[in-house]
Amino acid sequence: MLTTLPLLAAPPVAPGLPTPSPDPTLIWPYQAHFRQAAQTIADGVFDALDEDLQPRVQLLALPAIDNATGLASLLGSDTSDYDPVTFADAHTRCQRLHDRGSWILTERTEQTPEEPVRRRYEGYVLRLAIQEILDEHDKVHHTRASFAGWPVLINGFHVLPILQLNRKTVRRHPTLRPDRFYTNGRPVIPSLIQAAIIRFHEECAKSLSEPEPGAGLLMRPRETDELVRAAGTLFMQTPAQDLGISKAEAKLYATLNTISSLRYEGMEGVGKMMLAARHHPNLEEVFALTCPTPLSDYRAVRKLLEMTTPDVSLLADGENVYALGRQIGQYDASREDLFVISFVTHYAWEFQHAGKVLMRTHYGQPSLARARLNRSSFRKELRRTFDLTNPEKVERLWEVAAEASRQKHGTLLVITTEALAEADRLKLQCTLIEPVPLTPLITRLVTAIDGAVLLDPDSYCYSIGVILDGTATGRGNSTRGARYNSAIRYVQSSPYPCMAIVVSEDGLVDVLTKESLEEE
Repeated sequence: MLTTLPLLAAPPVAPGLPTPSPDPTLIWPYQAHFRQAAQTIADGVFDALDEDLQPRVQLLALPAIDNATGLASLLGSDTSDYDPVTFADAHTRCQRLHDRGSWILTERTEQTPEEPVRRRYEGYVLRLAIQEILDEHDKVHHTRASFAGWPVLINGFHVLPILQLNRKTVRRHPTLRPDRFYTNGRPVIPSLIQAAIIRFHEECAKSLSEPEPGAGLLMRPRETDELVRAAGTLFMQTPAQDLGISKAEAKLYATLNTISSLRYEGMEGVGKMMLAARHHPNLEEVFALTCPTPLSDYRAVRKLLEMTTPDVSLLADGENVYALGRQIGQYDASREDLFVISFVTHYAWEFQHAGKVLMRTHYGQPSLARARLNRSSFRKELRRTFDLTNPEKVERLWEVAAEASRQKHGTLLVITTEALAEADRLKLQCTLIEPVPLTPLITRLVTAIDGAVLLDPDSYCYSIGVILDGTATGRGNSTRGARYNSAIRYVQSSPYPCMAIVVSEDGLVDVLTKESLEEE
């Protein structure tokens, strides 16, 4: 549940800790460690979503109003994109925001103590003021988008993280309309990236509020996967809120994961569910259920999913399945009140709006809808593994890999410098062919059967339908199939430079090399 975080005061540094030096930028002893830890969290979360987001964390210390001798400073880093003078008028902006009432304070009741309300208000307005400054800065410096975190009071300074992401990459991903608020003041979360930003800042605020923030083992951030799942859960509150479901009852993320994990008579769930209020102008009911089926009745919903076809979907209002029907007419995307859940395979589903995939989820782990294969990362791995920089050879391999990534039943490419020798060694468990340079057409043909396709860095193919061998190395993933895990064993065991491109049936594409596996 997302709530506005209060302006907190961190506990004082315990006796016996290193004495702060006269350095005016040293607010507390472990500030550099804290920034490094926050950077590590950001790297894990946003690289998992899209490695081109290139997160960077800055730590801003802004003097409290009663700290007359303090100056704004950036902590824990030798380099910064900001001049501390940029934030000199932050308190003036806070007063201006207060005077014109351009702030929203949520969850205030007559029973709420006055002090928490005041702190929540001050923290919210200060964050708005800092975000104003960052937005003005980003208009001049176009490469990054900056997001202010929640301020925590430490030794007379408001300390808050500033997260920067690659602006072009952020804008590349589809999103719902930004800057919207519900009637209770809670912001509408327009994208998985925005949900991850909020979860990241919540984690930082919680850690800054603990004793000795950044002091080694005393700072225990949540695992990357846990934070990304928390972001997915938060993002799925948006369609629930748009459909008028109380946030306390909105459990769409967990519900859809459970439904996608179930089989019916041994068959995996494939089909669509449309989320919209009943009698939506762009929905036509084929037939209605006399007694709507609650989404929480997972097995019943999974059974109903068997009746769907490419053009007939389950119709649900976010709480119950009430009919089977189809979309009609021209949907006005600005309404944002008709969403599609597409169950693509076992334990995998997509959240879509107006024909765009906003989030994909596989085995309970959310991800962004991005190209199956990242061109820049693929080129980087070719250069690192084979020292391959020839543009023509790189482009040929890219075309082969891109075509293989579109194989709907999945496939496996193995590129190795000793493809001919390996084809001969594995000749009893593959189909040998006359060496042929792969083109997109040939790639489409040879990847239509089971087994790996063996080729060299010059794109010459020597065998198809290869059953790979290899020694178990202790690496692997029990949630992934035999294709993925056999590729890991082969790559790790190969004495030659080697790369495996694993295309799964659910659309995932993994580029595996010895170096990339060692970095995990």
